[in-house]
Amino acid sequence: MKSPPSWLQALPMGGVFLLFFAMPLLLIVAVSFWPQNEYTLEPGFTLDNYTTLFSGCGSTDELCVTVKTYLSTLKFCFLVWLATLVLGFTLAYFVAFHVPSLAAQTVLFTILTIPFWTSNVIRMISWIPLLGRNGLVNQSLMGAGITDHPLDWLLYSDFSVVLAFVHLNTTFMMVPIFNSMMKIDRSLLEAADDCGATAWQTLWNVVVPLCRTGILIGSIFVITLVMGDFVTVGVMGGQQIASVGKTIQVQTSYLQFPLAAANAVVLLAVVLLIIAALNRLVDLRKEL
Repeated sequence: MKSPPSWLQALPMGGVFLLFFAMPLLLIVAVSFWPQNEYTLEPGFTLDNYTTLFSGCGSTDELCVTVKTYLSTLKFCFLVWLATLVLGFTLAYFVAFHVPSLAAQTVLFTILTIPFWTSNVIRMISWIPLLGRNGLVNQSLMGAGITDHPLDWLLYSDFSVVLAFVHLNTTFMMVPIFNSMMKIDRSLLEAADDCGATAWQTLWNVVVPLCRTGILIGSIFVITLVMGDFVTVGVMGGQQIASVGKTIQVQTSYLQFPLAAANAVVLLAVVLLIIAALNRLVDLRKEL
């Protein structure tokens, strides 16, 4: 029996993509141009939402609120991406090249997925008894004589937000990198060793280039999760740290849907630019 044409086979998945991704995204873009009304959503076309979003940004004295919020979010995004990349790559390298048994690899990955059996909020709250003024970390530091007073920056600070993000998202970076590493022909590593390459040279010139796809996929996961997050910033930042996701959540709670949609469109554009820049860096590394 002759198989159906490829376009027909792709039609169901294309319909799902159109219904659950493209149409909601287009609706958000459309709502971002609707006039702001306190009680109802009235279709129309106006640029007032984007004007309101960037009001005051033309001044040279100081940055506007929107730019400051995006810079704060980008700061968290970069720090979390860098930390998860180092941790995820290291863990993936250890499991892929230093754990020879498939059964042992399966056990390790099962252990890594255990935290996902609970919600993100519960995993974040678990840090509070550790990092609080009377938490285990402060008590241990004071008991060891390292400090004579509790460290306030451990909780409800940029540090606690980054720590929680890294805790929640490292697995999303590790798994794609691990999948790429498992596809590497081990004879290439042996050839590099036979040619006199050091372990670091083999890692940088063989393993990293062959893992670029996994690194890019993991980076996309981490960047999109961090840029749009508002729960982690709110809980671990003590509702004192601004982020784009938190701003959109507040605008939505006050029924400012067109303004929130405009903010979401700008956020999407920023995330796409970051992903495009990462993709370009990966291509440059490939060319080199």
